[in-house]
Amino acid sequence: MWKHVKHDLPPTPRRFMDEFMRLKRGSVSRRHFLGVTGLGLAATVLGGGTHPFSSSALAQDLRGRVRLNSWPNYHAAETFEAFTEATGVTVELSVTNSNEEMLQKIRTGMAEWDLIVPTNYAISTYVGLGLIDELELQKLRNYNATSQNLLFTWAGQVSGRTYALPKNWGTTGMAVNTRRIETAITSWKQFFATAMGEASGKTIVHDYQLTTIGSALVSLGYSFNSVAPLELAAAEELLLEVKPHLLAIDSDYQPAMRAQDAWLTMCWVSDGLQLNRDMPEITYALGTDGGEIWTDYYAILKAAPNKPAAYALLDFLMDPAVAVREHAISGAPATDRRVLALLPEEIRGNKIAYPDEAALTPLEFGAAVTLTDPGRSELMARFKAA
Repeated sequence: MWKHVKHDLPPTPRRFMDEFMRLKRGSVSRRHFLGVTGLGLAATVLGGGTHPFSSSALAQDLRGRVRLNSWPNYHAAETFEAFTEATGVTVELSVTNSNEEMLQKIRTGMAEWDLIVPTNYAISTYVGLGLIDELELQKLRNYNATSQNLLFTWAGQVSGRTYALPKNWGTTGMAVNTRRIETAITSWKQFFATAMGEASGKTIVHDYQLTTIGSALVSLGYSFNSVAPLELAAAEELLLEVKPHLLAIDSDYQPAMRAQDAWLTMCWVSDGLQLNRDMPEITYALGTDGGEIWTDYYAILKAAPNKPAAYALLDFLMDPAVAVREHAISGAPATDRRVLALLPEEIRGNKIAYPDEAALTPLEFGAAVTLTDPGRSELMARFKAA
């Protein structure tokens, strides 16, 4: 069993946020935070719900380690500590910077992962290449398809078969240090203009063609997913113009923003939440001219060395009492209504994580064609080499 910190005071919304800020400042441990806010005891308030250790997979003879490949700043360490305590299986976490990098490592045999976290637009390609298994849903007792928001979970199914389960959804926007930059940046056109002006030498773009090229396309009035040669040529011209003004091309940009070496960066919503909570002067904005909305999923590789442990970990992660911990740490929006019901109103009402529908309307889900389009991959290679 997990050990929980007991506290006499109820986890009021005000106290929840106070404790969260103490956690982010390093004044308390994550174990303390999860205990005193009630998230450490979430399973007990799930009326008729699940328990973190209820997985049918846990009845198997689990062994060794399970290798998970995911994204930076995306998981709570306590999640994996608890899984190891329950099963004896060690979780080995690695991170990648893009879906292209993840796909390349799998196809070339450079990585031996069991469970991966691909984004919506990559899943059909994985299925087409025979790289991920159709999931045996009977092994995943904690997953409940009826509790999912279908707006964010459709990509996990291909030809009516389920290959991936949703982790969470989110947006790709821009983080701005408002103490350093006076310009109000609300569009990708303004982002690139500011990068070459007020934020010259202090701007980061992703090491990820989907978002870097996509955002450049949007700033020029094109679709985030365009593969049209003339439109890509215009995006390349813009990116090459901005390149001398960049601090870095890097998908792990939080350290530079925290140190104030960077003042402006492309940013995923979970990072935007974490930065804003620690340093309120760093704001997060979506482009009024467009950009990306996404869902990340869990999928089991066909060549997974330890499939029993992969199923056990996936089932564990699908438990609302576990998923709510992940949400509280990473901040990425939940797709599961059972998880949303456990979150304080301060989180559910946070406009960074859960923006109004009007703010989401201009955004596009990534399209599968962008993952393997040679025009986009060659453009990104030239941009990075320039």
